[in-house]
Amino acid sequence: MSQAPLLAGPPRLRSFGTVNWIGFWTLYAKEVRRFLKVVMQSVAAPVVTTLLFLAIFLLALGGGGRQIAGVPYVEFLVPGLVMMAITQNAFANTSSSLVIGKMQGNIVDLLTPPLSPAELVLALTLGGATRGVVVGFAVGVVLAPLAALHLSSVAAILYYSIAGSVMMSLLGILGGLWADKFDHLAAVTNFIVTPLTFLSGTFYSVAQLPESWRLVAHLNPFFYMIDGFRYGFTGTAEGSLVAGVTLMAGIDLLLLAWCHRLFVTGYKLKA
Repeated sequence: MSQAPLLAGPPRLRSFGTVNWIGFWTLYAKEVRRFLKVVMQSVAAPVVTTLLFLAIFLLALGGGGRQIAGVPYVEFLVPGLVMMAITQNAFANTSSSLVIGKMQGNIVDLLTPPLSPAELVLALTLGGATRGVVVGFAVGVVLAPLAALHLSSVAAILYYSIAGSVMMSLLGILGGLWADKFDHLAAVTNFIVTPLTFLSGTFYSVAQLPESWRLVAHLNPFFYMIDGFRYGFTGTAEGSLVAGVTLMAGIDLLLLAWCHRLFVTGYKLKA
């Protein structure tokens, strides 16, 4: 009886080409579906929170009749609130994804597929950025009738919303890699993200600050992110738009390289 010929040589790994587009898209879709599964928590809740901020500053603190640099306070405030929602949710998506994976022990599911460190970082980043933009759009749609917003520069709105969400998504990756539990992640949020957001001119004009604090505000990258986004609606900016565009692009590239390096070395991912 004839026997089937033996396989010649060891099995070969499947080649996906220069970029594993299937794996990249699968991871990105997984990150998007993860927050869409809990849309009441991930999208609706930030809308309600932002409405509460708006009510407090306009009703309780009597800001409805004020103007800042010739712009009604409500039109000045709403873009800052929208950007705050974008940044917080972009950060939350990537950071929680990594921390949950490490705590539940299924982070291996992220590391074993044939995905390069660059593909992992980009897919996670875009997933977080997508959540930020989706939440920002939802908040903007709800608040637009209350503020009578105008579109002064669509390019500025798109650039700063995308660049800002990418920046916070990358910061979320760094926080998620460093944190071993949610207490650590809460420390990053409470002592870094929230102070930088609140001290960036979200609720007020930095021109109202003393000169020393005004300098501190201009050293805060969150200021340029919010100021540039607000310019897209009001047509006025307190800082340099050129500096803002350059700074946001530079920070995004620096954070991208940093995250890529940490995935290459397996920082707090590999035993």
